[in-house]
Amino acid sequence: MGNKHAIGLIDSGVGGLTVLKEALKQLPNENLIYLGDTARCPYGPRPADQVIEFTRQMTQFLVQKNIKLLVIACNTATAVALDVIRQEVAIPVVGVILPGTRAAVKTTQNHQVAVIGTEGTIKSASYQKAIQSKMPNVKVYSLACPKFVSLVESNQFLSPVAKKVVAETLLPLQYSGMDTLILGCTHYPLLRPIIQNVVGSQVHLIDSGAETVGEVSVLLDYFEIANSIDNKTPNYEFYTTGSTKMFDEIANEWLDNISVKSKHVDLERD
Repeated sequence: MGNKHAIGLIDSGVGGLTVLKEALKQLPNENLIYLGDTARCPYGPRPADQVIEFTRQMTQFLVQKNIKLLVIACNTATAVALDVIRQEVAIPVVGVILPGTRAAVKTTQNHQVAVIGTEGTIKSASYQKAIQSKMPNVKVYSLACPKFVSLVESNQFLSPVAKKVVAETLLPLQYSGMDTLILGCTHYPLLRPIIQNVVGSQVHLIDSGAETVGEVSVLLDYFEIANSIDNKTPNYEFYTTGSTKMFDEIANEWLDNISVKSKHVDLERD
């Protein structure tokens, strides 16, 4: 594989930008192509076979762009579609659940871990199974937070509304005794300051997306497909199935060091 090929990232919307932000930091020589399915977001409440189909469409779009590695930067899609997609494409595919799990297992001192995510991710119990396979004596609390994604997608993640919704939603975890909380949806790091404030500074927040980039870095070396350091001006492309204006607003607010101009794509037609 030539070293100019890009790493592809797919998400149900803008959430995967939290993973891309980390990739810009950790993998500064890599070309990146991002596709957010904002038109059909959120994926959390959707049936599994639909999420698999949407993930497949996004994957095919990026494979046609000659990507060398795919990051499913969406927990819901990772939970239900990762194994399917891995069988269908000839490039390495990385999901966000296992890296987050590993970090949580390393971090927890009292073996009380909580996971927040979409309905789809929580229903799949993917985090719980993965954590307990590594650390059988751990207590895992799982909580679906269905309103969080729409707060982020509607660019309200810093609003007073967000504070209220987050505080109310996380109430069931108040007396859990958790010392580690996995942000099991790539949209959630945009709400991180509010979440941290609600759960208290003694709780460690694990950003699954950020942990995933470490894994990507290892795979690039393993498959010898990392870009050489002479790729001084890497190329970044952004695609969305929804409003480019809304996408660019959120992306430019969240990614401070690059300027984003996304292109619209219609996956159902192409």
